[in-house]
Amino acid sequence: MVSKVIKFQTRRKEEYAMKEDKVIRLKNPGLALPVSDVLTDILREGAQKMLASAVEAEVAQFLARFNEEKLPDGRARMVRNGHLPERSLQTGLGSIDVAMPRVRDRKQKIHFSSSILPPYLRRTKTVEELLPWLYLKGISTGDFQEALTVLLGSNAPGLSASTICRLKEVWQEEHQLWERRDLSNREYVYLWVDGVHFGIRQEDAAQCILVVMGATTDGKKELVAVTDGYRESEQSWREVLLDMKARGLKIDPKLAIGDGALGFWKALPQVFGTTRGQRCWVHKTANILNKLPKNQQPKAKLQLQQIWMAATKKDAQRAFGHFLTLYRPKYPKAAECLEKDEAALLAFYDFPAQHWVHIRTTNPIESTFATVQLRTAKTRGCVSRAGILAMVFKLAKSAEKNWQRLRGAEFLPEVLAGVDFKDGVRFNTAQVTNQVCAA
Repeated sequence: MVSKVIKFQTRRKEEYAMKEDKVIRLKNPGLALPVSDVLTDILREGAQKMLASAVEAEVAQFLARFNEEKLPDGRARMVRNGHLPERSLQTGLGSIDVAMPRVRDRKQKIHFSSSILPPYLRRTKTVEELLPWLYLKGISTGDFQEALTVLLGSNAPGLSASTICRLKEVWQEEHQLWERRDLSNREYVYLWVDGVHFGIRQEDAAQCILVVMGATTDGKKELVAVTDGYRESEQSWREVLLDMKARGLKIDPKLAIGDGALGFWKALPQVFGTTRGQRCWVHKTANILNKLPKNQQPKAKLQLQQIWMAATKKDAQRAFGHFLTLYRPKYPKAAECLEKDEAALLAFYDFPAQHWVHIRTTNPIESTFATVQLRTAKTRGCVSRAGILAMVFKLAKSAEKNWQRLRGAEFLPEVLAGVDFKDGVRFNTAQVTNQVCAA
């Protein structure tokens, strides 16, 4: 009898367990769930212990520096004094609780401040960079708390819509300071320029953002100027270039790459008289194809590609002439659009071949600012001048560290020194030593 009862109870437990296994917990689609899994928890716990160990080591090193200093009564001058109240630090792994050790100077003159864990640090740098990226990539302020809860966990204080409003004010201040920085120690071999337009209502519908990027002599691309202008006019571009010069840019860049905006090309020789111009092949190709019927565009695009992909300038000129011969009889406007800018389109052949991929187009600017256009496309209402400038500046600066360096960076000092290149190769080897040494 007892055995039957045990079997019955066992069977009931198994049936109950099977029913429990079939229970599916429904998630509320409107409620963001915190990041929680075994691996993340282990990593978070490990990071917390490592941070505590690093801070303890920093405190021990600080105390060791004053180990020999004693008070008149023989007591140590610097001593530990417990811990400050525990605070939560937002990291890429979520919230980590930390308690900063307290150090006391019995003479009350020296104060310990951790370089690892500054007093007012609440978020790591990676999280600080995450905030503008989320906003500028299209996350609206209303959805911010939900997005960050999913990424960083439910205990993410201060990461709300009001945080973004405060951040935008900080971005504006950063941009104002940045655009007044000294350029006397900078030398740019190449400049990429473009006027970026956004599909939003600004204070003045005719405004656009004028962007300048530069290539330094070590091959690094960096943001040079971000300001607003009136329809990419000559006056607007002239003000940008004059401002760069007024802030200390002494040496004229060797080449400026831009689209067909006439305002820039008129302003350039007025400020940087020796800088050559290179028309962007992407923009020029689009301009030419717009003057052709759709059924002719694929073939014409291949014909144009043979020009800027040619191995030598002579081959490019041959392909250039072939395109004009082929399309001028039936499509004179397309041929004229190409022919009028021959010198500016083929200028890149007089520079190192390793640089051609970088200086044939304005792609460094185009690829970066396509993302800020996504952000502004989701923006409702009118955007102020300071607001849009701050958004553009912050996105570009966040992306800057990921910009690829120029190939063949070793040739950049030679280019800046005026060494001649023909079809991408040094024209006169003896000239290199003399001109680089003179520079």
